[in-house]
Amino acid sequence: MTKSDAPILVTGPAGFIGFHLARRLLAEGRQVVGFDNVNDYYDVRLKRARLAILAESPAFSFVEADLADPSAINQVFKQHRFDIVINLAAQAGVRYSLENPRSYIDSNLVGFINVLEACRHHAVGHLIYASSSSVYGANTRMPFSVSDNVDHPLSVYAATKKANELLAHSYSHLFRLPTTGLRFFTVYGPWGRPDMALFKFAKAILSGEPLDLFNRGDMRRDFTYVDDIIECLVRLIDRPAEFDPSWSAASPSPASSNAPYRIYNIGNSEPVELRRVVALLEAELGKKALIRELGMQPGDVPATYADVEALERAVDYRPRVSIEAGIREFVRWYREYHGA
Repeated sequence: MTKSDAPILVTGPAGFIGFHLARRLLAEGRQVVGFDNVNDYYDVRLKRARLAILAESPAFSFVEADLADPSAINQVFKQHRFDIVINLAAQAGVRYSLENPRSYIDSNLVGFINVLEACRHHAVGHLIYASSSSVYGANTRMPFSVSDNVDHPLSVYAATKKANELLAHSYSHLFRLPTTGLRFFTVYGPWGRPDMALFKFAKAILSGEPLDLFNRGDMRRDFTYVDDIIECLVRLIDRPAEFDPSWSAASPSPASSNAPYRIYNIGNSEPVELRRVVALLEAELGKKALIRELGMQPGDVPATYADVEALERAVDYRPRVSIEAGIREFVRWYREYHGA
């Protein structure tokens, strides 16, 4: 088997973005190896349902194990000659990181260093990994740019994602491992996570329970439809990070390097007020929301807004799915999945 024929490793295929990416790669005729511990951070039945769809393809194989276990990840790398590794497995959630920070250390730091070490020792050609818009933390200048300093995270989750970027750079520098980090901005769509806003809002509206709007409703998010995220990801796969000839050690850009290292924002670049999102859900669900206004949550930020110019230059693509169309598709799936 040559490197070009090798399967692609996708960690986190039982998760939201990992599932959509694996399904897209399988549809394109690629071999995919999935690696996931299928933890119970949220409903395991949803994760198993995603995996069942992927398992319908003979080109998909799955390993149920934890990235924090180096022997498990090394065994997978020994069995396959991966050229492309896409690390989407992580302990997600800003607020949960206040309750259980150690799970973020195990999944997002120990797990990530195990992936880096495996990529290093098995001569992987390109590592793509999930970062997060949460790394912008206390920044207030909008839109958030990859050239901005991100040294003030507001949650343990955000700090682990910033640490991922730093670890990736060290491996790119020391071992010339091409790494591409993607700062995801509020991804939504069918098969989404139950702890994300749209899922929680739809559930509250349909059940007639109060819907919580934090910061008294003065919140904006750069909602990005999952298909747009996946299109950008797929376009980046065969474009490994390269040395930036314009990079200067005297005035270093945080988004590139004299090593094969890149960071991109991956968002819609059109922040939407949460009240408008609620109104669109009300229209699609045919039911009014009972809104409860609350203060700001610890670790949260009032707005996110992605500058995606660097990503557009790299892959000649900007997200195209409107919030109206995206919510319509999400509601269609939500009704079908829950029989609502």
